[in-house]
Amino acid sequence: MYNFKSTIMKKIMVPIDFSIHSENALRTAANIAKEQQAEILVVHMLEISESYFNDSESFTQERLAFYLKLTEKKIKEFLDKNYLEGIVITTIIKHHMVFTDLNNIASIEDADLIVMGSHGAKGLKELFVGSNTEKVVRSSEIPVLVTKGLPLTIDNLVTAVFACDFSKEDIIPYQKAKNIMKIFDCKLELLYVNTSGEKFKTTEQQQKLFTEFLLEAEKNTDLLNEIKTVADHTIENGILNYTSTNNVNLIIMATHGRKGLQHFIDGSISEDIVNHTNSPVLTIKI
Repeated sequence: MYNFKSTIMKKIMVPIDFSIHSENALRTAANIAKEQQAEILVVHMLEISESYFNDSESFTQERLAFYLKLTEKKIKEFLDKNYLEGIVITTIIKHHMVFTDLNNIASIEDADLIVMGSHGAKGLKELFVGSNTEKVVRSSEIPVLVTKGLPLTIDNLVTAVFACDFSKEDIIPYQKAKNIMKIFDCKLELLYVNTSGEKFKTTEQQQKLFTEFLLEAEKNTDLLNEIKTVADHTIENGILNYTSTNNVNLIIMATHGRKGLQHFIDGSISEDIVNHTNSPVLTIKI
């Protein structure tokens, strides 16, 4: 399991489906792996129709062996990239597995980070199905880095923002984020979005909140005057508007990992951000 006191990543997991999105994630993982001398765990879920399992056992085994060989060939071709040279690659193929099972593999393999590509999900699909990436973000116990568009490189990772409500729950995810950004030599900003209604806070209330958070998280208040604050109609809009106008290279958020009806009712800002932003997002489980 990920140790937030560590500043070394030894294993990076990358789920692939042979799409351009998973290739961008793979290239991002390669950039990190070379910096950290880490191993990449490439995971592919072999999609096999359940109807195949209604056939005789011998026929099913033959089909599984056939599809496995095809998949191994396809993965070998997919991994034939110059940017992977010198990196230790371990391939894991699973069949009849859902994206939430990635957390189990990450735990067994003692992975430090999951890197995924995403194009997001919108409208009814987002409401009732959600993107596969969102499902991983919701279930993963280790940090998940979601890439959008072009691969993320260490060189272009200059400024990251940790957006939170400065609650006690955010302290450990913030400390994890801070240590991960040390790996990348990336500046980390703290962001608070002030919204109207019950959650609105006066300047005095904000200062009290920030002070208590920093005293717990940093044991000092040296960063008090560096905390960024914006006002917007929703937290999501505030984060997206701030990052799009302030040259932020990476959004970092904590996630509760709500499931089922609780997720439907409460939602998750981090998962909404993953779906709606064009920037890379790093999520860390509370």
